[in-house]
Amino acid sequence: MTSRTLGGALPFRPRRKPARPDTPSHLLETAGEIFAEKGVDAATGLEICKRAGVNTAAINYYFGGVEGLYEAVLIEARGRLPSFEMLSAVAAENVDPRARLRAIITLAVGVLTGPMTHSWILRILLREIVSPSPAFERLILAAEGLPKLRLLKTMIAEIMDLPDNHPAVAQGCICVLAPCQIILIGKRSILERAYPEIDLGPSGVSMLIDRMTAFALGGLAAIAAAETGAGAKKSVMPAAFEADS
Repeated sequence: MTSRTLGGALPFRPRRKPARPDTPSHLLETAGEIFAEKGVDAATGLEICKRAGVNTAAINYYFGGVEGLYEAVLIEARGRLPSFEMLSAVAAENVDPRARLRAIITLAVGVLTGPMTHSWILRILLREIVSPSPAFERLILAAEGLPKLRLLKTMIAEIMDLPDNHPAVAQGCICVLAPCQIILIGKRSILERAYPEIDLGPSGVSMLIDRMTAFALGGLAAIAAAETGAGAKKSVMPAAFEADS
């Protein structure tokens, strides 16, 4: 028996399946899900490739290894979040710093309660906030996080009528950020189970933004008053929010 079939034709050999043109992006999305589920230390390249349905050499070929893949995932996550330029543009649309703060709270709450809540993006960021990796500190915190925090600090200082290097301004920033972090940590599904009365649909989110803004401005007013003294007390809340409180 020879390697040829009857009639002299060569035997059938199945062709190799060509690589998917979207293999890198497909691999990145799959890795994002697994990193979000298990963390970068527990995830393996074999598991990622198996779930993605690609050759086990694909991670090395496209990303240079699991570490490079994780960095690409973090860069992708960073790109899907509101950028520093976007926040700056939103802030620049309003002269009143109180209105700028509300605009930024609106943007943050929209992200935290919107479709992205169900993606791997926020889950990975939550893992990194709890236990930051060197890649996170370099690619997200230093590149985007710190500039955004400086923008917020400048705005808070203006609202409180204090220098931006004043300790009370830093305390005010923490008070403003804390509710957003609770939404991130709680996630939409957990918040809805814990507080079934809450409406995180479009109408409910609008009211939540109003209340979070009023809460933030009221807290900043109290901190500023404590620093400047009762005799120099000055409200930082606009009349609309004061009437609602």
